[in-house]
Amino acid sequence: MAQILLTGASGFVGSHLLRELLHNGHQVRALSRSMSSDQAIVAQGALPVRGELTNQDSLIEAATGVQAIFHCAANTSAWSRDKNTQWDTNVEGTRRLLHAGERANIECFIHTSSVSAFSHRVHGTLTEDTPQQGDQSWITYEHSKFAGEQLVRQSGMPYLIFNPSHVLGPGDTNNWSRLIRLVDQDKLPGAPPGSGAFADVREIAKAQLQAWQLGIRNQAFLLGGQHASFLQLVQLIATLVNRKPAQRVMPEKLLMLIAQISQGISYITRRMPQITPASVVLTSYDLSVDSSKAILQLGYKETDLKKLLQDTIVWLQQQNLIRQTLG
Repeated sequence: MAQILLTGASGFVGSHLLRELLHNGHQVRALSRSMSSDQAIVAQGALPVRGELTNQDSLIEAATGVQAIFHCAANTSAWSRDKNTQWDTNVEGTRRLLHAGERANIECFIHTSSVSAFSHRVHGTLTEDTPQQGDQSWITYEHSKFAGEQLVRQSGMPYLIFNPSHVLGPGDTNNWSRLIRLVDQDKLPGAPPGSGAFADVREIAKAQLQAWQLGIRNQAFLLGGQHASFLQLVQLIATLVNRKPAQRVMPEKLLMLIAQISQGISYITRRMPQITPASVVLTSYDLSVDSSKAILQLGYKETDLKKLLQDTIVWLQQQNLIRQTLG
C-alpha cells in the first residue's frame, strides 16, 4: 500500500483512476479546489487536499510524504480565449507539480498526456516511436500537451507517460458526451469529416495502475481503441438512442466558417461556442492508434465501440442528461 497524490480526481479520467487506486488498497490524497470536489472525494474514501496547479506552495505541501504522483488534471478547452489559462495549467502547472515531486523525493511521476501531443499534423497510425509534432501546432491544447510531456521526460525523475486517444465511458459530461447529447436532441445536422480511435476510460485507468505496480519506469504508452469515422460514430449513437441517424458528412470548409463566426460571437458574449476552429481541425483528420505495446505489456483492452457507447449512454440516462432508451 502506497501514499499517492492524485490531480484531476473530480475529472473524467481522474475519477476512474481514483477508484482503481482505492480499490487496490492505496491511500490517496486528491488535489481539490472546492467543497463540492471535497465531498465527492471523501465519498469515495480518499483525502481531499486543498491545492492549485497555479500555487507552488500548495503543491509542495500536498506532495509531502507521498511515494508517487498521478497527474491527470488538464485544461482541454478548444477555445482560443482560454489559451493563456490552458498553458499555465498544462505546462506551468506540470512544471510546478514536478518540482513538488522532486522536493518530496517521489519514486515515480505518472503523467496523463494525450495523443494530441503528437498533433493533427502527423499522418498514419501512431506508435510510441512516431515523432511528436505538438510543438509545431497552432492549437494551444496540442502544443501545451506536448510541452507538458517534455517537461516530464526531462525532469530526471522516474516517470510513466500515457497518451490516450478519444476517451469514452461512464462519467463523461464534457467530452464526447456533448456529441451524444446533440444527437439525442436532434441538433446535429451532420458528422465531422474525420475519424478517431475510441478508448475506454476504465481501461485507461487500469493500464496506468498496472504499469506503475509492475515497476515499469521511463516508458510511454499509447492507449487507443476501436477505429471509426465520425459519421459511423454518430450513426451508431443515433441507433442506440432511437434517433434518426445523420446521413452526411459536413465539409471541413463549411464547419470552419461556422466555427469562425461562432468564435467571433463568443468574444462578445464571453460564452464558449459549441464549435471552434480548433475543434474543427481536431475532428477533420484521421486518427489511428496502435495500442499493441500497452496490450502486450499491461494487458490493456480495447473495448468494442458499441459496448462502450452503450455503457456511456446508460450512465447519461441515469444522470438524466439524455432522454431516449437504448435501441
